[in-house]
Amino acid sequence: MTSLTLVVPEGVDDPARPSGGNVYDRRLRDGLTARGWRVAERRVPGARPEPGPHTLAALAAALAAADTGSLVLLDGLVASGAAPAVLPHAGRLTLVTLVHLPFGPSESERAVLRASASVLTTSDWTRRWLLDRYRLAPDLVTVVPPGVDPAPVAACGGPGDRLLSVGAVTRVKGADVLVEALGRLSGLRWRAEWVGSRDVDPECAAQVSERARALGVHDRLACTGPRTGAALATAYAAADLLVAPSRTESYGLVLGEALARGIPVVVSEVGGVREAIGHSGTGELPGLLVPPEDPEALAGALRAWLTHPELRRRLRAAALDRRRTLRRWSDTVDDLEAALRGLVPEPAVPS
Repeated sequence: MTSLTLVVPEGVDDPARPSGGNVYDRRLRDGLTARGWRVAERRVPGARPEPGPHTLAALAAALAAADTGSLVLLDGLVASGAAPAVLPHAGRLTLVTLVHLPFGPSESERAVLRASASVLTTSDWTRRWLLDRYRLAPDLVTVVPPGVDPAPVAACGGPGDRLLSVGAVTRVKGADVLVEALGRLSGLRWRAEWVGSRDVDPECAAQVSERARALGVHDRLACTGPRTGAALATAYAAADLLVAPSRTESYGLVLGEALARGIPVVVSEVGGVREAIGHSGTGELPGLLVPPEDPEALAGALRAWLTHPELRRRLRAAALDRRRTLRRWSDTVDDLEAALRGLVPEPAVPS
């Protein structure tokens, strides 16, 4: 049985703060375990933006507990900014660092990645970013994109006026951009739901609520808090369009979750989102791309969606076609195993 120590954020299973990174970590953990790996999970506080003494001590203790020569997979959310805790163990352990989203550029992240035996990223965009900023050897960095679970087709149709956003209510996810865009659409028929925690960035959440009221759209924009499992599936099932106005996104797991249901997307063209949404068999995008931090452009895309039935039909058809070619989580675990196999220490030969 192959052994692995997996170091992840302490909130990886917290239903009150779901995230794409946490979903990814859990699916890797569960997938490897199902295939016979012995996975020892260690949970430590996150290191963004800068790790404090408690975080560094917890991470150092987790690494110290791993057997010399063993394989350790570090989530970059806890390790990339914590070089003082990681580097002392780099010669003793076989370290693999998973970068969901780069920290930097930062000297700590550069040092941690260069001390790793392998670096994993969730998108080719992130891989290129790391190679360019940190001058890593190309064969050091491997892309292991997320997968998605099969899901029933959502009953999209009619005026397409049920808009959905999924993610924490933060500036990073562009909640403030969305409310400004919706304020420009007050004369059209629509309802919007934002599913995600309001506690990650309370200041942004409060500003969004205040701005929605000032723009007169507060009664049509519902921020319903985090949902997982069946409750999240219900939100997708009731949606006609996913809106993702992020300022940065290394991949965008929620884009795949929407497309798995045949739901088109309107998304900021940032990071690896083009990789995530892909295209139909005829090359059609299953959604619309808009510039980030541009409420007017986002409003224009939403207005086009709401007022042009033929556009809705075309994007819906592309989303349904893209649904057939999405990666599955089993593909992700396949890629992870392939990346790790060459790093697994050879078993000792009895004398």
